[in-house]
Amino acid sequence: MKIAIDIRRMSEFGVGTYIRNVVRTLGRIDHENSYFLLGPPAKVQEIGPLPSHFTSIPLLAPERSLKGFREFRGALKRLRCDLVHVPNVFSVPRALPCPYVMTAHDMLEYMARPRNGFLDSMYFQLTRRALKGAARIFAVSNFTRNEIEKLFEIPSDRIEVVYNAIDERFLRGHASAADRELIEQRYQVTYPFLLYAGRISPQKNVVRMIEAFSALKTELEKDQAYPDLKLIIIGDDLSGNPDLRRTVIRSGVQNDVRFLGFIPIEVLRTFYDEAKIFVFPSLYEGFGLPPLEAMAHGTPVVTSNASSLPEVVGNAAVLVNPENVFEIMRALHRVLMDKPLRDRMKERGYRQAQRFSWESSVRRVLEAYRELAQDHSSEPRHQQAAD
Repeated sequence: MKIAIDIRRMSEFGVGTYIRNVVRTLGRIDHENSYFLLGPPAKVQEIGPLPSHFTSIPLLAPERSLKGFREFRGALKRLRCDLVHVPNVFSVPRALPCPYVMTAHDMLEYMARPRNGFLDSMYFQLTRRALKGAARIFAVSNFTRNEIEKLFEIPSDRIEVVYNAIDERFLRGHASAADRELIEQRYQVTYPFLLYAGRISPQKNVVRMIEAFSALKTELEKDQAYPDLKLIIIGDDLSGNPDLRRTVIRSGVQNDVRFLGFIPIEVLRTFYDEAKIFVFPSLYEGFGLPPLEAMAHGTPVVTSNASSLPEVVGNAAVLVNPENVFEIMRALHRVLMDKPLRDRMKERGYRQAQRFSWESSVRRVLEAYRELAQDHSSEPRHQQAAD
């Protein structure tokens, strides 16, 4: 088979992690098919070394443009691809020269979009058309599959759940003394801390997390415990989120909350390893990788009972109502003060993180590629021409 993979959105957080790991894993497990990676050459380099049956096909026009669509379609036609994998939901017209599969990471964009104007309605209808035209839709969780069914009225037998997994770099054991010394010297972290890592956007619920931490500090003061506890927030640049700084000041924890911005994975591993608790009170997640990344390091997790998160963390985390600040605070207090609970969560977390692997997920994706290529090759010629 000749299989194309659209890598143009590799710079995006979740989509980028997905593309890199799917392509790397295909490179390890599939030595029969030819793969064409469609996108800017610099993005291919982010994936790392690949076998000779992977070829980079430069696409330079913006993805969401008529020129970009024509360039993409022209490459597929020129290469005579049997199948193309678009690893995100898209809304271009269904005029591709070969069958396509799509990966849906979440439906947040479509839930938030009001669809009360012509352009919004057209965008929604084009997306529905693209989803209905897909030979298969891979949803990263049962929650996401159900969202696709409800929003776009796609039959469930067209959607297959293929879970995400954590990057293999989070599976390289615990932090060494040198790793701990690095965060002490570079980031001046010499105290116990709670950790949040992820994007900083409204649905991530970071404001309530800061408010819960402020209430937690008050409770710990009564217990005379953890007087130097901090909250470390790793994620986007704060310049676009001034409300977080205001929340910190209003809550009186300006000396106890630190925003560290972007951290490389090699260093983030150490922060996961050293955190007392990983806090992730997100309101909406299509999958939610950070709790699993923390669990792989034996760190107790307090997260939401909303969206896909209960499905992802199983019985290995403490679940809370993300809209209740005091419920978040009480869960954090309980986990900090109850060592037997932390020990149980540590062991459960290791097991839960191991339930998800890129190899098992990508093997299922590869099996779907083969099924779809076989189905397409057996179609009558006049039907293929009509498509």
